[in-house]
Amino acid sequence: MKLARFRQDAGPARVGRVDGDVIVDVTELVGDSVRAVLPSLPERAAEIAAFEGDAIALSDVELLAPIDAPQKYLAIGMNYAEHTKEAAADGIPTPKNQFWFNKQVSCINAPSGDVVRPEVSDKLDYEAELGVVIGRECKHVSRDDAASVIGGYLVTNDFSVRDWLQKRSPTFTLGKSFDTHGPIGPWLTTADEVEDPHNLRIRLTVNGEERQNGLTDDMIYDIYDQIAELTTVMTLYPGDIIATGTPSGIGAPKGVFLQPGDVVETSIEGLGSLRNVVVAEDSA
Repeated sequence: MKLARFRQDAGPARVGRVDGDVIVDVTELVGDSVRAVLPSLPERAAEIAAFEGDAIALSDVELLAPIDAPQKYLAIGMNYAEHTKEAAADGIPTPKNQFWFNKQVSCINAPSGDVVRPEVSDKLDYEAELGVVIGRECKHVSRDDAASVIGGYLVTNDFSVRDWLQKRSPTFTLGKSFDTHGPIGPWLTTADEVEDPHNLRIRLTVNGEERQNGLTDDMIYDIYDQIAELTTVMTLYPGDIIATGTPSGIGAPKGVFLQPGDVVETSIEGLGSLRNVVVAEDSA
């Protein structure tokens, strides 16, 4: 099942079930928050799937970020083997352990939201990533049990301001957290629909030119390792987002960065696509 947040004609946010090229309004049943329904989703999935609400063409609605007000947006760096090679060639060593950082939740953007290139930098880069959404509160989760706490998956793009990321600050937080630099979506695909999250094709294009094309099986630490590591340290809550790393092909090693007007499309097999236009900050 695919659950989205949307609005129509500038109205309030609603929740819908995506069925092909239509979205069925299930707000009457679940309320206006996908995050709030996540803990009860295993028990309510059949009810939500069968609900006969108003069916609206997807082309007639504005899709919003599917997870409203998550508490955390965590991301792992240097987690694809091929990506570590291109980073090493750019002088960045491969971490010896899982390398985590925060994207502040204020960066979250809609699946088709404009991405602002800030005035303070001309080094805006892209990172296509598989996003994992936590489905229930959890702590000290073993690798074997990690799949049971996943509510679903979505497409993410971990936009990064490279000079603020690796030179301005000793941590990644600032360079990863500019407003609009966290588009997610286009909807939440529930975990039961994803047979193997470690065998998905992930692609990114800029103005139609392919820049990234990889498989999620290139992860060094898989999703279950990641959840086990994180929950050793902190409690994860429903709606928390984990970005699981990016394949090779980012712009930084080649010195090629995004410009206003660029159209960035990020897609993951079976999960959908994001389409974000880069705009200058003074025109946003």
